[in-house]
Amino acid sequence: MIGNLGRIGPARLFVHFVVLLIVLIWLLPTLGIFVTALRDRDQIVVSGWWTAFAGSTRTTAVRLAGTDKATQDGPNYVISGNVSSDSNGNGKIESFGMRVQDPAAYKAGAPADIGNGETLTVNADGSYRYQKNAAFDADTRGKRIYLTISTPPEFTLQNYRTVLTGEGIGQSFINSLTVTIPATIIPILIAAFAAYALAWMEFPGRALLIALVVGLIVVPLQMSLIPLLRIYNEIGQIFGVPSKTYPGIWMAHTAFGLPLAIYLLRNYIAGLPKEIIESARVDGASDFDIFVKIILPLSFPALASFAIFQFLWVWNDLLIAMVFLGTDKDHLVLTAALNALLGSRGGNWEILTASAFVTIIIPLLVFFGLQRYLVRGLLAGSVKGG
Repeated sequence: MIGNLGRIGPARLFVHFVVLLIVLIWLLPTLGIFVTALRDRDQIVVSGWWTAFAGSTRTTAVRLAGTDKATQDGPNYVISGNVSSDSNGNGKIESFGMRVQDPAAYKAGAPADIGNGETLTVNADGSYRYQKNAAFDADTRGKRIYLTISTPPEFTLQNYRTVLTGEGIGQSFINSLTVTIPATIIPILIAAFAAYALAWMEFPGRALLIALVVGLIVVPLQMSLIPLLRIYNEIGQIFGVPSKTYPGIWMAHTAFGLPLAIYLLRNYIAGLPKEIIESARVDGASDFDIFVKIILPLSFPALASFAIFQFLWVWNDLLIAMVFLGTDKDHLVLTAALNALLGSRGGNWEILTASAFVTIIIPLLVFFGLQRYLVRGLLAGSVKGG
């Protein structure tokens, strides 16, 4: 192992370090969202997610019982009770104080001399004993004190249950899958046929079509969105088809994803060994047989790499979904539902983070499931051509 490290140059070590640093920077927000979504709302308010495993500390103000609750104990007068129900938490009281500027002036469990012959003892469990060597002044409201409370780490799945059952995110999750899966499969199927034709079939205008595909890659989505929507609505009026349907958004995503898909797959397929295809043709195989039995199995890395890109693009899309599906609650996708949730529940971080993590679960599974094909497919498609 030491010998291998010795053969790695400083430049290569630096590159490895930079890559590792970038990976950690990208993972930190995801980890923060995941941890925050599992925390209680009160803990989110008082401390950051990086303190979740160490607990949190907060300061709160409470009032002791009024002087009408005082009892005489020999020469002293005593007010006793428990402040746990007033401190809004199940944490442990670490210290207390009489002023907001110094809420940790006295340790919990230790008697504190607060002057005028008065002593106050507040225990960690919230019980207290307020004692004076003479009768208390009339103050039915009770004395205000400040508590420093430490709360142990606490995690819950309630945030996810709230999101999936009460916020409409569950239905939006299904809607996103309904949009994303066909919008990923359809362009791959069409692009695979087109890529094979552009790579291995001779016909007039092939070079022009290849140049057109490359040109379409750089066309901004926003430039073609409105014309496409108008054409779609006009076709719907002619055939009496509703304008806000899933097939419409499938076709829109297919149209926007086809140029890149054809470009990547065509370059990859053109780089496959020519001898294999020629041998199949000598044996009498048709173009369809060659495509199905030879090209598709050999092109799986390229297909998988584009599937990752297309799936992530469609899953995270908001603009096309709102244009072609609208804001109807029954057709709202996850990104649109999360955007609406941000407006209505902007202060509920536990709900927002749980919703956000629900949206990234599927993309993470897809990426990690197919990432071994990503680099291999993209590199082959970028350096090989025919």
